[in-house]
Amino acid sequence: MAVHPAYPVGLRLTGRRVVVLGGGQVAQRRLPALIAAGADVHLVSPSATPSVEAMATGGEITWHRRRYEEGDLSGAWYALISTSDPEANTLASAEGERDRVWCVRSDDADEATAWTPATGHSAGVTVAVLTTDAKERDPRHTAAIRDAVVEGLRDGTLVAPHHRSRPTTGSVSLVGGGPGDPDLITVRGRRLLAEADVVIADRLGPRDLLAELPPHVEVIDAAKIPYGRFMAQEAINNALIEHAKQGRSVVRLKGGDPYVFGRGMEELQALAEAGIPCTVVPGISSSISVPSAAGIPVTHRGVAHEFTVVSGHVAPDDERSLVDWPALAKLRGTLVILMGVDKIGRIAEALTAHGKPADTPVALIQEGTTAAQRRVDATLATVAEAVRTHEVKPPAVIVVGDVVAVCATGAAGTDVPREPRNP
Repeated sequence: MAVHPAYPVGLRLTGRRVVVLGGGQVAQRRLPALIAAGADVHLVSPSATPSVEAMATGGEITWHRRRYEEGDLSGAWYALISTSDPEANTLASAEGERDRVWCVRSDDADEATAWTPATGHSAGVTVAVLTTDAKERDPRHTAAIRDAVVEGLRDGTLVAPHHRSRPTTGSVSLVGGGPGDPDLITVRGRRLLAEADVVIADRLGPRDLLAELPPHVEVIDAAKIPYGRFMAQEAINNALIEHAKQGRSVVRLKGGDPYVFGRGMEELQALAEAGIPCTVVPGISSSISVPSAAGIPVTHRGVAHEFTVVSGHVAPDDERSLVDWPALAKLRGTLVILMGVDKIGRIAEALTAHGKPADTPVALIQEGTTAAQRRVDATLATVAEAVRTHEVKPPAVIVVGDVVAVCATGAAGTDVPREPRNP
């Protein structure tokens, strides 16, 4: 008898009965997609993994705590057979065949009437991959193809610019690019970059990604160099608005997260006043990612139960400062200071003056997550001199607290250039 390939189809299961036999690892992997599809899921199994049990407790599925019985597939549109009992699987499969219920079998694909493809999602598109040759069926092979296609959709390499569906009016995306390593931007952020006509980029954004942009993309430098050249915020706002009004897709590529000292809300407000639609894409903040990359946990059991992130661009004795430094000095947790390299001496003085011990460990991580990353260790008493001696320059994240000393040799698997604690 000739062997024919499977016929691919998308099942619309909203409100329709779906039966899952077995509450183990297979069910744990497959249930979220069935729930997301809106199916009326009935799990038949005497036991379940903790994650599956949580789905039942949360009311996402109906759990019948027993073994399979004849008639369990009655009225079902689709069934997933994944028990550890081969006899029960065979009986359930026979019931599905008799009652014309499409059945997937995790133990014997050749006896199943349906196969589960390797699936992935990107920007409203579902990618499903099935191997047509049963003799060559290999889940790893189909998963690898799925991953390649999804990645191509996510980074824009599979869709030519002239084939993209373009909005009739311009739009702006405020994209958090992460701490600097181009691999740490979100999937959505990378896809929007691939679709952009104009990119207005910060100095602290993932600069390496700009080299991947097509030649037609206009790149505008919105760098703010400390005490040096910079693009005024008003000029940035105007550029976002004017390019969007010309019908262009604009990405405002920012370092870290747009709302963590990134003036993202100011830009969003300006766009809203101009009637320009805007999407905000969160990013990984350097306040947690850079310490992590340098082997420092901002919280650690028995050491720190909280961490506080503050801006150090205004000194504690400056009347413009909004930070309650005396209160911070009394906290036992971790203090993360951004944009504070040139003010760290005065910050350290303020903290110690209000009770923070002078020997509190401090770490300065310069160019975090990039190839140029380096870490300088000090204490509140020595940090100002350490900055001068080791010529620490922005951008650098400063961590104050006992977590700095938790792992004196850096995190396992990392190679963190370190410089002495006492200059």
